[in-house]
Amino acid sequence: MIIFPAVDIRQGRCVRLYQGKKDQETIYNDDPVIAAKKWEQKGAKYLHIVDLDGAFTGDQKNKDVIRKIVKSINIPVQVGGGIRTLERAKEIIELGVERIIVGTSAVKKEGFVEELVEELKSKVVVSIDAKNGYVCVDGWVKSSDLQAVDFAKSLEEKGVKTIVYTDISKDGTMVGPNFYELKKLKKSVDINIIASGGIGRKEDVEELKRMGIYGAIIGKALYEGKIKLEEL
Repeated sequence: MIIFPAVDIRQGRCVRLYQGKKDQETIYNDDPVIAAKKWEQKGAKYLHIVDLDGAFTGDQKNKDVIRKIVKSINIPVQVGGGIRTLERAKEIIELGVERIIVGTSAVKKEGFVEELVEELKSKVVVSIDAKNGYVCVDGWVKSSDLQAVDFAKSLEEKGVKTIVYTDISKDGTMVGPNFYELKKLKKSVDINIIASGGIGRKEDVEELKRMGIYGAIIGKALYEGKIKLEEL
Protein backbone atom coordinates (compact mmCIF):
# COMPACT_ATOMS: atom_id res chain seq x y z
CA MET A 1 0.00 0.00 0.00
CA ILE A 2 1.18 3.52 -0.82
CA ILE A 3 1.07 6.28 1.78
CA PHE A 4 0.48 9.70 0.19
CA PRO A 5 1.42 12.58 2.50
CA ALA A 6 -0.86 15.50 1.61
CA VAL A 7 0.46 18.95 0.80
CA ASP A 8 -2.53 21.27 0.49
CA ILE A 9 -1.64 24.66 -0.95
CA ARG A 10 -3.62 27.84 -0.40
CA GLN A 11 -2.26 31.28 -1.24
CA GLY A 12 1.19 29.75 -1.60
CA ARG A 13 1.26 28.17 1.86
CA CYS A 14 0.93 24.60 3.14
CA VAL A 15 -2.38 24.39 5.02
CA ARG A 16 -5.10 21.97 6.15
CA LEU A 17 -8.82 22.72 6.15
CA TYR A 18 -11.31 21.08 8.51
CA GLN A 19 -13.94 19.23 6.42
CA GLY A 20 -12.92 21.37 3.44
CA LYS A 21 -14.19 24.61 5.04
CA LYS A 22 -12.34 27.75 3.93
CA ASP A 23 -12.80 29.45 7.28
CA GLN A 24 -11.33 26.54 9.27
CA GLU A 25 -7.74 26.65 8.09
CA THR A 26 -4.54 25.69 9.88
CA ILE A 27 -1.25 26.89 8.37
CA TYR A 28 1.47 24.25 8.77
CA ASN A 29 4.24 25.78 6.69
CA ASP A 30 4.70 29.04 4.80
CA ASP A 31 6.72 27.09 2.22
CA PRO A 32 5.10 23.93 0.78
CA VAL A 33 8.45 22.97 -0.79
CA ILE A 34 9.90 22.46 2.70
CA ALA A 35 6.92 20.28 3.65
CA ALA A 36 7.33 18.18 0.49
CA LYS A 37 11.06 17.66 1.12
CA LYS A 38 10.36 16.68 4.72
CA TRP A 39 7.97 13.89 3.69
CA GLU A 40 10.41 12.59 1.10
CA GLN A 41 13.17 12.50 3.71
CA LYS A 42 10.88 10.55 6.05
CA GLY A 43 10.38 7.86 3.42
CA ALA A 44 7.38 8.92 1.31
CA LYS A 45 7.26 7.17 -2.07
CA TYR A 46 4.55 9.42 -3.56
CA LEU A 47 3.17 12.89 -2.77
CA HIS A 48 -0.42 14.15 -2.97
CA ILE A 49 -0.84 17.87 -3.70
CA VAL A 50 -4.11 19.81 -3.68
CA ASP A 51 -4.30 23.32 -5.09
CA LEU A 52 -7.08 24.63 -2.84
CA ASP A 53 -7.26 27.97 -4.66
CA GLY A 54 -7.80 26.00 -7.87
CA ALA A 55 -10.46 23.84 -6.24
CA PHE A 56 -12.43 26.83 -4.96
CA THR A 57 -12.04 29.26 -7.88
CA GLY A 58 -10.68 27.30 -10.86
CA ASP A 59 -7.66 29.67 -10.97
CA GLN A 60 -4.28 27.96 -11.02
CA LYS A 61 -2.44 30.47 -8.82
CA ASN A 62 -0.06 27.91 -7.34
CA LYS A 63 1.51 26.51 -10.51
CA ASP A 64 4.93 27.97 -9.67
CA VAL A 65 4.85 26.38 -6.21
CA ILE A 66 3.89 23.01 -7.71
CA ARG A 67 6.71 23.30 -10.26
CA LYS A 68 9.20 24.05 -7.45
CA ILE A 69 8.01 21.05 -5.45
CA VAL A 70 8.37 18.69 -8.43
CA LYS A 71 11.90 19.97 -9.10
CA SER A 72 12.88 19.73 -5.42
CA ILE A 73 12.03 16.08 -4.80
CA ASN A 74 12.72 12.74 -6.50
CA ILE A 75 9.41 10.99 -5.88
CA PRO A 76 6.31 11.16 -8.10
CA VAL A 77 3.58 13.70 -7.43
CA GLN A 78 -0.15 13.69 -8.10
CA VAL A 79 -2.02 17.01 -8.22
CA GLY A 80 -5.67 17.96 -7.91
CA GLY A 81 -7.65 21.16 -7.58
CA GLY A 82 -9.32 23.18 -10.33
CA ILE A 83 -8.39 20.94 -13.27
CA ARG A 84 -11.47 21.46 -15.42
CA THR A 85 -10.19 21.24 -19.00
CA LEU A 86 -7.90 18.93 -20.98
CA GLU A 87 -5.59 21.91 -21.61
CA ARG A 88 -5.26 22.56 -17.88
CA ALA A 89 -4.59 18.87 -17.25
CA LYS A 90 -1.79 18.89 -19.84
CA GLU A 91 -0.31 22.07 -18.33
CA ILE A 92 -0.08 20.38 -14.93
CA ILE A 93 1.45 17.21 -16.41
CA GLU A 94 4.02 19.39 -18.18
CA LEU A 95 5.20 20.65 -14.77
CA GLY A 96 6.57 17.13 -14.24
CA VAL A 97 3.55 15.82 -12.36
CA GLU A 98 2.90 12.07 -12.64
CA ARG A 99 -0.90 12.09 -12.29
CA ILE A 100 -3.68 14.67 -12.31
CA ILE A 101 -6.81 14.41 -10.18
CA VAL A 102 -10.19 15.69 -11.32
CA GLY A 103 -13.33 15.94 -9.21
CA THR A 104 -16.19 18.32 -9.94
CA SER A 105 -15.67 18.35 -13.70
CA ALA A 106 -15.74 14.55 -13.84
CA VAL A 107 -19.28 14.72 -12.48
CA LYS A 108 -20.60 17.81 -14.26
CA LYS A 109 -18.95 17.78 -17.70
CA GLU A 110 -20.32 15.17 -20.06
CA GLY A 111 -17.55 13.30 -21.89
CA PHE A 112 -14.74 14.97 -19.93
CA VAL A 113 -13.43 11.82 -18.27
CA GLU A 114 -13.39 9.93 -21.59
CA GLU A 115 -11.49 12.81 -23.21
CA LEU A 116 -8.88 12.82 -20.43
CA VAL A 117 -8.43 9.03 -20.41
CA GLU A 118 -8.04 8.92 -24.20
CA GLU A 119 -5.31 11.55 -24.05
CA LEU A 120 -3.57 10.88 -20.72
CA LYS A 121 -4.37 7.20 -20.01
CA SER A 122 -3.44 6.07 -16.48
CA LYS A 123 -2.25 9.57 -15.53
CA VAL A 124 -5.91 10.39 -14.84
CA VAL A 125 -7.23 9.94 -11.30
CA VAL A 126 -10.82 10.81 -10.39
CA SER A 127 -11.65 12.05 -6.92
CA ILE A 128 -14.96 10.89 -5.49
CA ASP A 129 -15.77 13.33 -2.70
CA ALA A 130 -18.78 12.00 -0.82
CA LYS A 131 -21.07 12.65 2.11
CA ASN A 132 -23.50 9.96 3.32
CA GLY A 133 -22.59 7.91 0.26
CA TYR A 134 -23.47 10.67 -2.23
CA VAL A 135 -21.03 12.60 -4.43
CA CYS A 136 -20.39 16.28 -3.63
CA VAL A 137 -19.09 18.90 -6.06
CA ASP A 138 -17.75 22.48 -6.22
CA GLY A 139 -15.15 22.28 -3.47
CA TRP A 140 -17.38 19.93 -1.44
CA VAL A 141 -20.07 22.58 -1.10
CA LYS A 142 -22.92 21.00 -3.08
CA SER A 143 -24.35 17.49 -2.80
CA SER A 144 -25.55 15.65 -5.90
CA ASP A 145 -28.05 12.81 -6.28
CA LEU A 146 -25.31 10.54 -7.59
CA GLN A 147 -24.28 7.61 -5.38
CA ALA A 148 -20.53 7.19 -4.93
CA VAL A 149 -20.59 3.46 -5.76
CA ASP A 150 -22.54 4.02 -8.99
CA PHE A 151 -20.16 6.80 -9.99
CA ALA A 152 -17.14 4.56 -9.34
CA LYS A 153 -18.62 1.83 -11.54
CA SER A 154 -19.16 4.30 -14.38
CA LEU A 155 -15.56 5.54 -14.07
CA GLU A 156 -14.24 1.99 -14.29
CA GLU A 157 -16.25 1.49 -17.50
CA LYS A 158 -14.68 4.67 -18.91
CA GLY A 159 -11.16 3.32 -18.37
CA VAL A 160 -10.18 5.13 -15.17
CA LYS A 161 -7.56 3.08 -13.31
CA THR A 162 -7.40 4.95 -9.98
CA ILE A 163 -9.88 6.80 -7.78
CA VAL A 164 -9.51 8.80 -4.59
CA TYR A 165 -12.41 8.30 -2.19
CA THR A 166 -12.81 11.10 0.36
CA ASP A 167 -15.48 11.09 3.02
CA ILE A 168 -15.99 14.82 3.58
CA SER A 169 -17.56 14.44 7.02
CA LYS A 170 -14.39 12.64 8.17
CA ASP A 171 -11.84 14.98 6.58
CA GLY A 172 -9.55 16.65 9.10
CA THR A 173 -11.24 14.90 12.04
CA MET A 174 -8.71 12.04 12.55
CA VAL A 175 -11.57 9.83 13.83
CA GLY A 176 -10.92 7.11 11.22
CA PRO A 177 -11.94 6.75 7.57
CA ASN A 178 -15.35 5.56 6.39
CA PHE A 179 -14.53 1.84 6.32
CA TYR A 180 -18.15 0.93 5.51
CA GLU A 181 -18.23 2.93 2.25
CA LEU A 182 -14.69 1.86 1.34
CA LYS A 183 -15.67 -1.80 1.71
CA LYS A 184 -18.70 -1.22 -0.53
CA LEU A 185 -16.47 0.42 -3.13
CA LYS A 186 -13.87 -2.36 -2.95
CA LYS A 187 -16.57 -4.96 -3.62
CA SER A 188 -18.09 -2.95 -6.48
CA VAL A 189 -15.06 -2.04 -8.61
CA ASP A 190 -11.74 -3.56 -9.59
CA ILE A 191 -9.63 -0.40 -9.78
CA ASN A 192 -7.09 1.25 -7.47
CA ILE A 193 -8.79 2.93 -4.51
CA ILE A 194 -6.97 5.62 -2.53
CA ALA A 195 -8.65 6.32 0.81
CA SER A 196 -8.75 9.88 2.11
CA GLY A 197 -10.34 11.64 5.05
CA GLY A 198 -10.26 10.87 8.76
CA ILE A 199 -7.11 8.74 8.95
CA GLY A 200 -5.77 9.45 12.42
CA ARG A 201 -3.96 6.36 13.73
CA LYS A 202 -1.52 3.74 12.54
CA GLU A 203 -4.30 1.18 13.10
CA ASP A 204 -6.47 2.94 10.50
CA VAL A 205 -3.75 2.45 7.91
CA GLU A 206 -3.24 -1.18 8.91
CA GLU A 207 -6.98 -1.85 8.50
CA LEU A 208 -7.00 -0.23 5.04
CA LYS A 209 -4.07 -2.43 4.06
CA ARG A 210 -5.93 -5.54 5.28
CA MET A 211 -8.88 -4.51 3.12
CA GLY A 212 -6.64 -4.41 0.05
CA ILE A 213 -6.90 -0.66 -0.43
CA TYR A 214 -4.24 0.60 -2.86
CA GLY A 215 -3.30 3.83 -1.07
CA ALA A 216 -4.03 6.23 1.79
CA ILE A 217 -3.77 10.01 1.78
CA ILE A 218 -2.79 11.34 5.19
CA GLY A 219 -2.70 15.01 6.11
CA LYS A 220 -3.48 16.38 9.55
CA ALA A 221 -2.41 13.22 11.42
CA LEU A 222 1.09 13.51 9.93
CA TYR A 223 1.41 17.26 10.50
CA GLU A 224 0.31 16.94 14.10
CA GLY A 225 2.48 13.89 14.83
CA LYS A 226 -0.39 11.46 15.48
CA ILE A 227 1.07 9.18 12.79
CA LYS A 228 4.78 8.89 12.13
CA LEU A 229 5.45 8.33 8.44
CA GLU A 230 8.77 6.59 9.07
CA GLU A 231 7.02 4.00 11.25
CA LEU A 232 4.52 3.19 8.51
